[in-house]
Amino acid sequence: MANPFVKKLGGLAELTASDVRIIENATSHPRRYSPRQDLIREGDEPGPMFVVLDGWVCRYKILPSGTRQIMAFLMPGDACDLHIKLLAEMDHGIQAITAATVATVSKTDMETMMRDHPNIAKAMYSAQLVDESVMRAWIVSMGRRSSTERVAHLICELYLRARNIGLTGDEEFSLPLSQLVLADALGMTAVHINRVLKDLRLAGAMALKRGSVTILDPVKLVQIAGFDDNYLHRRLRMTG
Repeated sequence: MANPFVKKLGGLAELTASDVRIIENATSHPRRYSPRQDLIREGDEPGPMFVVLDGWVCRYKILPSGTRQIMAFLMPGDACDLHIKLLAEMDHGIQAITAATVATVSKTDMETMMRDHPNIAKAMYSAQLVDESVMRAWIVSMGRRSSTERVAHLICELYLRARNIGLTGDEEFSLPLSQLVLADALGMTAVHINRVLKDLRLAGAMALKRGSVTILDPVKLVQIAGFDDNYLHRRLRMTG
């Protein structure tokens, strides 16, 4: 199976054979995590850069009340915290949602890779900019979109991201996220999100079943969400 990190970076910059080898070598000793196992916790000393090779991972924060806010979903090919070593401690946790295979790249190895391989550096910086763009879109959803729009928008985003890495069928894609996990990402209760998902199904836009989503009417779902994929910068490819 092709290395998903190579595939993602290759979509952001023209990688040479040497670039590909160095990426594959850097991610050649991954670790397997169980569902709900932390990769790193809030308050820990920042460690290496994490690269997701298989499975789903999330960024999260626990509030004093004990409630959880999920701030990002990471899929195969995603990396996180390029410059995290600049911080004294983690201000959030990173946890496996499903069983996940995650490689670590040390700060020294990352700096060497980016210094000696400018195409990798360009791709990494592009990926970081896209991640920040996704975060801005999530802030807009939490602040201004209705609960129905918010759910529809997230499903549109996750579908496109999953399609980019080959996790979709024609109108169906694997979504190993429980309603509770979706609720934690969308700032809703599990009861509320269950109601919204039912409304979207009755509207003929989408249907969620255990482990997957079927897009019943893509046009309707996009209209409900007010979705514009420009923030995913899928046409981005740095050159020169």
